[in-house]
Amino acid sequence: MQTPMRLVALQLAILGLVLPGPAQAYIGPGAGLGAIAVAVALILGLLLLVVGLVWYPLKRLLKNRKAAAGSRKTDEPG
Repeated sequence: MQTPMRLVALQLAILGLVLPGPAQAYIGPGAGLGAIAVAVALILGLLLLVVGLVWYPLKRLLKNRKAAAGSRKTDEPG
């Protein structure tokens, strides 16, 4: 009988540690808007990083391919 009671007590202790309690904290409008602005800036920064890493090499590849196609047209007798 002792083991199930210990198991229940252990489960209740773990549950009490895992579940958060109320913080009783206040974030003012300035800090809240600042936090939102920082989150948006981080998301946009990461998005622009990915776009830059993909777009500029792709743009260079297309430019080189177009230049190579243009040089082939001028080399052919017409």
